[in-house]
Amino acid sequence: MVLIDLHVNGRVFHIDTDPATPLLYVLRNQLALNGPRYGCGLQQCGACMVLIDGRAEPGCMLPVQAVKNKKIVTLEGLANSNNHLHPVQEAFVQEQAAQCGYCLNGMVISAVSLLDQHPNPDDATIRAGLQRCLCRCGTQSRIMKAVKLAAAKMK
Repeated sequence: MVLIDLHVNGRVFHIDTDPATPLLYVLRNQLALNGPRYGCGLQQCGACMVLIDGRAEPGCMLPVQAVKNKKIVTLEGLANSNNHLHPVQEAFVQEQAAQCGYCLNGMVISAVSLLDQHPNPDDATIRAGLQRCLCRCGTQSRIMKAVKLAAAKMK
């Protein structure tokens, strides 16, 4: 066990843990953040996505030691200081882009990362930006609409 400083959602947490513990486990079990979810455990479904220095990355296999000096943002950290939802979150609500919720965390986190890099994406860019997230219930068309709406809101 070692003491690791984690910068999560604008706060610094001093975590006493095994440095090989996956980031997802620390976020959920020690910091009680439930946005990132355990899905496949193999970095293939996107349920565990978090922003690490602005880039969407899976957290289920990433050792917490690897992110000790990086800025981590979870789904809970996207809202602003007045608790207003991020434009991507607003767009997902407006377009009813969530159904079962399995992919929701990964889709929102990936969309935020995508729109930070490509503020006016076309369909192919959106698909490429969300390809690491698996949607099991078929809301992809609404997710595409939500990302386009978020892009418009963020202009």
